[in-house]
Amino acid sequence: MTTPIGKRKQDHIALAATGDVGFRTRTTLLECVQLVHDALPDLDASSLDTSTILLGKTLRAPIVIASMTGGTEEAARINAELAAFAEERGYGFGLGSQRAMHVRKETAPSYEVRKVAPTALVLGNLGVVQAREMKTAEVEALVKSVDADALCIHLNPAMELVQPGGDRDFRGGLDTIGRLVKDLSVPIVVKETGCGISRAVGERIAGAGVRHVDVSGAGGTSWVAVETHRAKEAGDEAAAQIGETFWDWGIPTAASVAWLAPLDLEIIATGGIANGLDIARAIALGARAAGMARPALKAVVADGKKGLANLFDRVEAELRTAMLLTGSRTLKELKKARRVIVGDLSIWLEST
Repeated sequence: MTTPIGKRKQDHIALAATGDVGFRTRTTLLECVQLVHDALPDLDASSLDTSTILLGKTLRAPIVIASMTGGTEEAARINAELAAFAEERGYGFGLGSQRAMHVRKETAPSYEVRKVAPTALVLGNLGVVQAREMKTAEVEALVKSVDADALCIHLNPAMELVQPGGDRDFRGGLDTIGRLVKDLSVPIVVKETGCGISRAVGERIAGAGVRHVDVSGAGGTSWVAVETHRAKEAGDEAAAQIGETFWDWGIPTAASVAWLAPLDLEIIATGGIANGLDIARAIALGARAAGMARPALKAVVADGKKGLANLFDRVEAELRTAMLLTGSRTLKELKKARRVIVGDLSIWLEST
């Protein structure tokens, strides 16, 4: 028998893989980051170094297959395939919310990917509201059960407010984050779920001791949209109407990265990252790495490992092309590459 959490996880996979859940009018604004062309790069393409260090581990490329799922048999298969691919390619890998395995111990195997990814950077995942209600020892047990290198604490108020039966009380989030930063044995990564992180929130979490963030900005998958579809299916017209109104709510990924860059945080840029040029633009804005969730999910669901290889071969080639065409042999040099900020992104950045 499928539990409510299990059904929600099944819905999330189906909608994210095949549903109409993209932002309608809002983009990542990464297209507003114009990298300046170097016609005389003085580089050998074979000598480019795409490696980076994220959360103390070296990645061969600045790519994290970002958190998406867990808690069902299908999720177990998807997580295993994605994690094995991350191990093979030297990427990071993020688990979906571990709330299901906390509530239903029998779902734990769907999150246990170390057998296929023994050395990869693996990120655990838990909502801040759930973490608030748990003792630190319980959170630590979730981390240890999957042998995670770090724990993502996700913030998702917009998604929850549309979700049928979702959370409505978000008090105590910053205190919870501060407690876990202080007491947990692994680093905390504060992440959003598609609505971005503002400069003000970045300053608050940095003040609580956070050193790692995943912006998960607007412009890719709208989890408000995902929950809007679910609300319609459940016959919750009030929630569905709110979801329609707030479908495009959020801070564009590019704006979020640029706002947080001066705070000396290690930034993962997720939210609508579609290609290697997007990754290059995010790094030029100040990100350490970029996360891709929905494209990886769609690729693995459609064509397994072959689909993943086709996707990420292209992404890596595009990143290396952007590096050579900006005269950047390393990602550190790419971060200093000349750029011009145009369009709506310039307006967002002027507001800081």
